[in-house]
Amino acid sequence: MSLQEKIMEQLKAAMRSKDTVALQSLRAVKSEILLAQTKGGTASFTEEDEIKLLQKLVKQRKDSAALYIEQSRQDLADPELAEAAIIAHFLPTQMSLEELKSFIGELIVKVGATGMKDMGKVMGMASKELAGKADGKAISTIVKELLVS
Repeated sequence: MSLQEKIMEQLKAAMRSKDTVALQSLRAVKSEILLAQTKGGTASFTEEDEIKLLQKLVKQRKDSAALYIEQSRQDLADPELAEAAIIAHFLPTQMSLEELKSFIGELIVKVGATGMKDMGKVMGMASKELAGKADGKAISTIVKELLVS
């Protein structure tokens, strides 16, 4: 089942249950998919494109929530975090911190990285192999941590 079909199925369920937060989130995802399809000129996405789109939407909502919290506006942050959680439901399961450290440690050995000068090489390979499985910021933090030590 494609992402669009899953979204439509969940959208119908949200309409039946009158879940406004889920409706808003799912409509945003559906809208982004349609925009990306018309921009790209293709009727279907690869799974990688779908994951990138969903990650972008989740990141936008988390960033907005962080700004609202910073400005002491929890009333605005809560809906953003709820939407992020609903959209994240369609992403593959994320790697745990320990799994991520282990994977990146092995990757550093495999690449032969010796210091911060090799961060670009390691980040490029890690980002490609961990697409959808881990947040880019978490990957970057762990790569820096392991290359410095």
